[in-house]
Amino acid sequence: MKLKDLIHKIEERVPTTSALSWDNVGLLVGDENQEIHKVYVALDATDEVVEDATEKGADLILTHHPLVFSGLKQVVASDFIGRRVMQMISSNVSCYAMHTNFDVEIMGNLAAKIMGLTEVEVLEPTLDDAGEVKGIGCVADITPTNLKALAKMCKETFAISSVKVFGEPEQKVSRIAVSPGSGKSEVNNAIAAGAQVLITGDIDHHTGIDAVARELAIIDAGHYGLEHIYVEYMKQFLQEIAPELIVEAAPAKEPFWVLS
Repeated sequence: MKLKDLIHKIEERVPTTSALSWDNVGLLVGDENQEIHKVYVALDATDEVVEDATEKGADLILTHHPLVFSGLKQVVASDFIGRRVMQMISSNVSCYAMHTNFDVEIMGNLAAKIMGLTEVEVLEPTLDDAGEVKGIGCVADITPTNLKALAKMCKETFAISSVKVFGEPEQKVSRIAVSPGSGKSEVNNAIAAGAQVLITGDIDHHTGIDAVARELAIIDAGHYGLEHIYVEYMKQFLQEIAPELIVEAAPAKEPFWVLS
């Protein structure tokens, strides 16, 4: 299968036009006329991912986060991004990213499904697709519980080693907002939606304590914690739309460790 044909199939489900204006999605490295036989799916195109994909004979690395985000003024081996780009080109490996377009089209609903949420609303609408509102994250009512139990459920459901919580453990929760990835900018939207807790990642000290002061608890599951679901979803999706391809998934591995 030619890369351009695979891209067409992917973009029928996750169009690049759904991405936010500041993003950089699509084919970032490679030739759309390249023949593709094996795809390697990962959250990020790290050195480890590029090396593993190359060793396993992948023709395409499909990631959630863009390898090239802002403009490159030079592609040199002394720069970590340039080094990866050079390795891809020398190994004839292409790289395609689907970032906020995947977030808008799939990520929020996927996280909701994994958590067993129903009657889900969009947290931050960004797109009206023929009357269907799409956007970042989701909001839903849940069976009343407390913050500690909800945090434990998130940790177990997303198979991660830890979560960081801002708020009192016994606080009652019946409406939640979920925003996989970096959710600092979603605090106001969560409050406006009537959520008592925002489940997200990358929450700094001041954002966390200020949110609690506004009666919004925070469960910080990390950027990787909620978004690694992209990998398995895309592996299965590729196997459905292009069964002739071999699909490899990057091993699940949190990019940090916690000493407690």
